[in-house]
Amino acid sequence: MTEVREDLEAFTAELFDGFFRADQRRWGQAYVRGLLLDGRRKSVEPMAARLGEDGNRQALAHFITSSPWNAAHVRARLAWRMYEAIGPEALIVDDTGFLKDGNASACVSRQYTGTAGKVTNCQVGVSLHLANDRASAAIDWRLFLPASWDPASPETDAAKVARRQRCGVPADAGHVEKWQLALDMIDEARSWGVDVPLVVADAGYGDATAFRLALEERKLAYAVGVSSRLTAHPEHAQPVTPPYQGIGRPPVATYPDKPMTVKELVIEAGRQAARPVSWREGSRPGKGRSGFKRMYSRFVVLRIRPAGREIRQAAKGAGLPERWLLAEWPATEPEPVQFWLSSLPSGMPLASLVRLAKLRWRIEHDYREMKQALGLAHFEGRTWNGWHHHVTLVSAAHAFCTLQRLAHDPKDAAQD
Repeated sequence: MTEVREDLEAFTAELFDGFFRADQRRWGQAYVRGLLLDGRRKSVEPMAARLGEDGNRQALAHFITSSPWNAAHVRARLAWRMYEAIGPEALIVDDTGFLKDGNASACVSRQYTGTAGKVTNCQVGVSLHLANDRASAAIDWRLFLPASWDPASPETDAAKVARRQRCGVPADAGHVEKWQLALDMIDEARSWGVDVPLVVADAGYGDATAFRLALEERKLAYAVGVSSRLTAHPEHAQPVTPPYQGIGRPPVATYPDKPMTVKELVIEAGRQAARPVSWREGSRPGKGRSGFKRMYSRFVVLRIRPAGREIRQAAKGAGLPERWLLAEWPATEPEPVQFWLSSLPSGMPLASLVRLAKLRWRIEHDYREMKQALGLAHFEGRTWNGWHHHVTLVSAAHAFCTLQRLAHDPKDAAQD
């Protein structure tokens, strides 16, 4: 830490320049430094014990939990800094779980999280990351509020609603789907001047037709995972208008054949349609010039027309738009194993399409670093503001590590 102390002070001074009070700037810098110091636990008390002259547990706890600073202002400055440093190709959205034993923290509920791979007692945070192949950074967060915490929801739980005030949950915060939280963050980032024309996400977001249509309305391309059950017509399908019988409203054009699932479309194309693609270097030793093994698989790519009532309504009677369907079909598997839908241009080379669809590995890399090394899930406070303050400063600590890697060895930042 001694070697980078000067760099860290300059970095945090830039992030906290909007703080009017010197004590807020001091404890903000101390908290980020505490997250970066070696130590297994990154909650307030153990960090205070490691911080020396800045190890005031009460002051740190007040700063992170109760102090009225706006996390969005810090995240905007962080976004500007990392946008310049990374030169991102994509905005990536995803969510991660914060496992909890008790029920007192804001928005804790029994819900599914990929962190545990099951329904369990947890909080869920949705995050937005800037990314390219060599580096990435979390720049925005939202705490997901389950329907049981929303007094206006049919699924409301009186005990959880009663805890809203104690947890400092804003009165206007209600249950919103995760894809809508992601969209809100994308809009916020664009309002900050962060202009990235591609959005990448997994099937938890890609399966939401409303999310994809909202991105198209914003003229943002996407490469998103989808489930095998998503339906579509093949590229050559065309709508047909039945002859008018002179009674009632004139008929509208419809597709004569029922849509197929994307899995059925890929299997119909056949295993022979799969092409080998290598898209990036992994972390395992290999025989290539870099010393790392290349990531490799086989992919089928098709042009299709996604189906569904929402898409038909958006098309307003015109033919359904064409999109890319990308499917990973390893040579060792009897069926395709993963699917993506993309609105990237029709002339996109297969290797480029695969690389961008697979760019979501960066967000998994970020979560792993922030949880294992920087205490993302170690916050022990119970308040809404405290959670948003903590994840914002963990993102700042992670961004500082990324900047150091880029400054000393740009290739190093890309290794997972």
